[in-house]
Amino acid sequence: MELKRVVVTGLGAVTPLGNSAEETWQNLVKGVSGAGPITHFDASQFKAQFACEVKDFNAEAAGIDRKEARKMDLYCQYAIAAAREALTDSELDMETVDKNRIGVVYGVGIGGMHTFEEEVSNYAKTAETIGPRFSPFFVPKMISDICAGHISIMYGFHGPNYITSSACASSTNALADAFNLIRLGKADVIVSGGAEAAIFPAGVGGFTAMKALSTRNDDPTHASRPFSASRDGFIMGEGAGCLILEELEHAKARGAKIYAEMAGEGMSADAHHITASHPEGLGAILVMKNALEDAGMSPEDIDYINVHGTSTHVGDISEAKAIKEVFGEHAYKLNISSTKSMTGHLLGAAGAVEALASVLAVKNDIVPPTINHEEGDEDEEIDYRLNFTFNTAQRRTVRAALSNTFGFGGHNACVIFRKYAE
Repeated sequence: MELKRVVVTGLGAVTPLGNSAEETWQNLVKGVSGAGPITHFDASQFKAQFACEVKDFNAEAAGIDRKEARKMDLYCQYAIAAAREALTDSELDMETVDKNRIGVVYGVGIGGMHTFEEEVSNYAKTAETIGPRFSPFFVPKMISDICAGHISIMYGFHGPNYITSSACASSTNALADAFNLIRLGKADVIVSGGAEAAIFPAGVGGFTAMKALSTRNDDPTHASRPFSASRDGFIMGEGAGCLILEELEHAKARGAKIYAEMAGEGMSADAHHITASHPEGLGAILVMKNALEDAGMSPEDIDYINVHGTSTHVGDISEAKAIKEVFGEHAYKLNISSTKSMTGHLLGAAGAVEALASVLAVKNDIVPPTINHEEGDEDEEIDYRLNFTFNTAQRRTVRAALSNTFGFGGHNACVIFRKYAE
């Protein structure tokens, strides 16, 4: 069976850097940090008091009815807003397109954590006085699959509809599934991405207790510093990213603009530890090799890697080692960058936003930077002959970009995008 080709025809985003794909991209290129003091709740008693929050988000402006928005967790609102922008950008004609051949596959790591936290807290406060009371929307607001359901209902899409959940690899797994569904001929178009909104007490408290978060409260905008020796953990982020993946001939037939071609995907497991990556990067090595093999590409075909790069001690070292192992001497010709240095870590949504950045790097021949590296702030276990694109975006031809995401549980996922050519 000959596999079909898959292209990207629409982009959408809600991130700490902007409430659109274009605004997010422009701020990535400028090296803007999305970090600041937490406003979603009073974090004054927490060790980590800052995060990369979405700013000035308005559900109604994103096309969500006010009454309906009250029935949705914030993560779901972000998911819908990003999908709406991506679908508008794709210029799909909703009057003529075959909606039985359009699906929605999103990645969500946690889902409605805030809804769960709020409902259980209300129960604890009132159970002894008025008895147990829960909102009838509690379950449909909380469950992580509901964002895909809402998007399909809004547009009448009858194709494959589900979410993937593999911690921080969730939305890269969603993109991989969407890619495979299309190239196997099971759909013409998939609305695919990821969403997360966990900057609330349980989320921040839980990750802080694990000592995973930076506590640089006096300087939030410089706290996320991947591959620097002074890194002390990641910054929580939130938001959503969405890509419209489309079968090539379907896109050509309607005269769609094409951002890039999705060339391949890879998956692997560390089989090592529930939270820490393998110190030698064994799972990361395998996932990148699998993606290259799937794409029929050699290491020398890649010009840019959007790394997982969370700003944690072991994770950054192991990923740098893995890149050297997979790419050999070509590793020193690559541009490497961690956009998490600007967006923070969007957990289940990270892969989608970073895939979007990779697509736009391919389209625009610009590599966004890894910010916050200072001269002399070098880790002796990291090879700084590698080009981490520190602090300033770099223009170069980007024939193809590879995007890595690694999740708790040892889940690894990788996707490759390349310039579209007939």
